[in-house]
Amino acid sequence: MVVAQVRKTRSEEKILTAAADLFYANGLRGVHIDQVIAASGVAKSTLYVHFRTKDELVAAYLRTTDDSWTAQLQDAAARAGADPREQLVGVFDALTAAFDRHGFFGCPFVSAAVEADLDSQARAITVQHTQRRQAWLTELSEKAGAAAPQTLARHIGLLIDGALASGRLLQDRTVVDEAKSAARLLVTSHT
Repeated sequence: MVVAQVRKTRSEEKILTAAADLFYANGLRGVHIDQVIAASGVAKSTLYVHFRTKDELVAAYLRTTDDSWTAQLQDAAARAGADPREQLVGVFDALTAAFDRHGFFGCPFVSAAVEADLDSQARAITVQHTQRRQAWLTELSEKAGAAAPQTLARHIGLLIDGALASGRLLQDRTVVDEAKSAARLLVTSHT
């Protein structure tokens, strides 16, 4: 039983890793399931054991990305120091690191929201991700002493989304630097 579970976990990880790379670079609609099978090196039957449909695979990809991206944002904030005001600005270092790792392909959640049907699981996960991020940014804004923490958090969220979208469009890393500078001004004006 343990061997079967290890094999299942490794196959699932291979599938999700391949799918993540393909979805991120090409969008959800731009990837066919056969491409995921080829990139992951698993048999078609193995993929379908783990994910009965492409929608299930997309949902798993977005959930995994949500966990990973949230952790990257929180790690960047923590590296900025103990001051919540600096943490709100430091969040943008996660965007710079993402760009340095593999260039700007934009935000997987913005891409999913654009491509997914309004009533799809992919869109629901995207909305949940945004709500989760905003709740955390609101908490940081409260700790920073913002007079209107939800407003500051929304503004920071818009800067994050805007930097990712502009970065994708322009393929220019300076958009993150500019968003970070704007975040610093926002934090200063709200606290």
